Amino acid sequence: MELLFLALLVILMAGALASGFPVAFALPGAAIISIMAAGVSGYLFAGNVDAFFHQGGPSNWLSAGVTNFRGIYWEAERDTLIAIPLFVFMGIMLQRSKVAEDLLVTMAQLFGPIRGGLGISVVFVGALLAATTGILGATVVAMGLISLPAMLRNNYSHPLATGTIAASGTLGQIIPPSIVLIILADQLSSAVDQAGTARQNIYKEVTGELSMPSEFAVTSTSAGDMFMGAVLPGLVLVGLYMLFILISSIIKPKLAPAVPFDGEYDRKFALKVVLALVPPLTLIFAVLGSIITGIATVNQAGAIGAAGAMIMAGYRLTAGKPGCFRPAILAIISVITLAVVANIYEVNVRRIETAADTTGLVLAVIAAVGFLTALAWSGWRIFKIDNTLQGVMMETAKTTSLVFIILLGAAMLTAAFRAFGGEELVRDFLGGLPGGFWTQFIIVMLVIFLLGFFLDFIEIAVVVVPIVAPILLADPEANITAVWLGVMIGMNIQTSFLTPPFGFALFYLRGVAPKVIKTVSMYKGVIPFICLQLFALAIVGYFPPLVNYLPNRTSLIGETAPPPKNPRLQYCIENYLAVQYVAQGPQIAALIDEAKTWDLSALPNRDADDLAEAIEKAGTVPGLMAAAVAAKDAIDVADPGYRPLHEGVRRLQAKIRDLNEKIEDKTRLAGQLEGFEETQERAARYREDVEEYIVDRDAMLAEIPAEWEAEHAEFVKILEVEKKARTTYRRTADQAYDPLPELMLKLRDVDALAALRGELDKLEAFIKEETTDAEQEAIKAIEDVISDVEGTSKVKSAVSSMRRDLRPGRVKIEDAREELAEAYEEFEKELAWRQAAAPDLLPKLERLEAGIRLTIGLRQQDKMPRDIALEVAKCEANHRDISLYF
Repeated sequence: MELLFLALLVILMAGALASGFPVAFALPGAAIISIMAAGVSGYLFAGNVDAFFHQGGPSNWLSAGVTNFRGIYWEAERDTLIAIPLFVFMGIMLQRSKVAEDLLVTMAQLFGPIRGGLGISVVFVGALLAATTGILGATVVAMGLISLPAMLRNNYSHPLATGTIAASGTLGQIIPPSIVLIILADQLSSAVDQAGTARQNIYKEVTGELSMPSEFAVTSTSAGDMFMGAVLPGLVLVGLYMLFILISSIIKPKLAPAVPFDGEYDRKFALKVVLALVPPLTLIFAVLGSIITGIATVNQAGAIGAAGAMIMAGYRLTAGKPGCFRPAILAIISVITLAVVANIYEVNVRRIETAADTTGLVLAVIAAVGFLTALAWSGWRIFKIDNTLQGVMMETAKTTSLVFIILLGAAMLTAAFRAFGGEELVRDFLGGLPGGFWTQFIIVMLVIFLLGFFLDFIEIAVVVVPIVAPILLADPEANITAVWLGVMIGMNIQTSFLTPPFGFALFYLRGVAPKVIKTVSMYKGVIPFICLQLFALAIVGYFPPLVNYLPNRTSLIGETAPPPKNPRLQYCIENYLAVQYVAQGPQIAALIDEAKTWDLSALPNRDADDLAEAIEKAGTVPGLMAAAVAAKDAIDVADPGYRPLHEGVRRLQAKIRDLNEKIEDKTRLAGQLEGFEETQERAARYREDVEEYIVDRDAMLAEIPAEWEAEHAEFVKILEVEKKARTTYRRTADQAYDPLPELMLKLRDVDALAALRGELDKLEAFIKEETTDAEQEAIKAIEDVISDVEGTSKVKSAVSSMRRDLRPGRVKIEDAREELAEAYEEFEKELAWRQAAAPDLLPKLERLEAGIRLTIGLRQQDKMPRDIALEVAKCEANHRDISLYF
């Protein structure tokens, strides 16, 4: 029966949307009606409101809705969606300030004289507006009003002209900052958690191990990652559009003839181009550049964009009037001053120590006040001129409210879909497809593409993504990243704006296009661009680094970059090191052979033994890496013969797991229904279903090949060899490097250690019959000074014991003298061997450490050097098939 109510849910949603009922109410309305119908039917016909639910019941659905409500509106940690009103405000403000008109006119004059130049200028402006406003309707309308008449006057093909304008207007959905990407990032954050749990459960069940290695975990994403991941795909799409227009104009010049410019390309025109291009480009670099460089989060970048849009609108709305640029100039000077001050001084209110710190802080405050003045000045202009500010705020509030209400309604719909077993049906369908992950992925992409003919991007993002994303992300075969999946879905959703009959770009363009443009011509015009979008989708799908590289690069070279010892990075780091051990092998071996001849007699026995052992182990590290590479090669050799068997059995086992879950659920429901006389018949049917499931399960168990156990056990041995080889390499490399920095620090601290004699001499004055709390604190301060010097733990321990012997009311003078004498003794020993060893041994240690720091010692560094981080980012940008480990 739950399938009946699942069908009711889908029919209600589709009917409401098809009838034009608002999306914000269609989604939760369908969920509420379906849940109520199922609950009432269960109560009337089965005596249990939960009877017709696949899992849980109305109470579970309600609690899930409350949880989603809290997650969207009340949790401060979930701040991804805060960026939406900021970017919406920025886009609407720029649209109202007529930046689009300036760009379109100027770029048309610049590119017009070449074949297809007017079309190329539309694409170029569309890309710039996408990276600034991102407002589809405003961009298409502006282009339709300004560029379309010019294209028609110059005999441009009607389909090409309308197709170019409509397609260029949709670029804002994939080129960041994009509301689509923010919503997808929010939906994928939940999907990643679900997929991670599912993958961990699969690993636990098939391997028997309680914990899954973190390198096999599902890679999460954020709005910032989505923005960076979409940059290159967006540029690919822009390049394809321009290339298509250029080639079309060359093959058939009549399609897109050149448009002569009546004016002159003089200094005045150059200034016009600069004034039209520089402000939006500056805003793009400020917003996206701050995210890519790690200076700002997505929310902070949204605030930057909103402020920049206000300043641009402030001078654009007063263009031609005296002093129109004054607020903008003040803002530019203030920002430059802040950048210079931050580069010269350490601007931190809590760490003012010198006069220079005070000077830097004062200058920064003056610059900040200047910027705020410019912002307020621009805001006042926007407020006074045509009531622009109020209009922008109202539009921002409406758009943001709509998005948030749709998100909440979609959460309710998704919870109802799961309650009726819809998610399990989708998973069973996708899991039953031949061809593994890529067949599933292509089917999902095809469904999203087809839904784009009828649904808006928000509806697809908030309804479809939560259902299919966890299934795709959990699959270890492709081991895709969430950011790649999000960008792929975003590019696919982008086609929904062009596909007839409900493509919104077509509606907007139809509203402003002259009657001479037929609707059929518009449909013909967008077909090549839809094909280009699908081609770009295929390119990005085939080359995942186009999406993954920039987020990885930013993560690995930023201030908060993970250390090289991070488990997720080990595979790529070791691939890099395997090459380096081959290339630098002779030099490393020579350094280690030289180190084996060192005279270590000046060192304490423990330090000498540790160093000798480290040098010995360092000599084995390249060989251990070679063993790990050989173990990986053995897996690659066994892969072709073993993989078909592995995939076939794992597919059967997945179906068996699903059947076991169904057996458990039906058995539970039958047990609940058997307690009521009126539901005995339904309980009997559930028992019959259980028997059928058991028969199916036994049949699947019989399909598992007889040789599975033996071949799987043999392959597991090969995997264990690799695991042991990599673990041995990592442990040995750490043990080979660890003693070097520690010993070097001791030898470098000789002068600091010698200076401690003066601190120890001060302690004699504290040994007396009575001590005060202040004197206890003074001794503690000396302890802190001693602990700052590496390797003085024994000296500090003796001083600490002396302090305890001098506690007020419990003074032990003789014990305190003994402890002070012991502190002196340990100090003298430590100083003597360091002074003896430092001149000869320290330079040798520094030479050895420098020679192996970025190979054997790389794991122990706080951060990867930039060149290595970039190599690792390239490696991490490719998807790695890990299905054989599951």
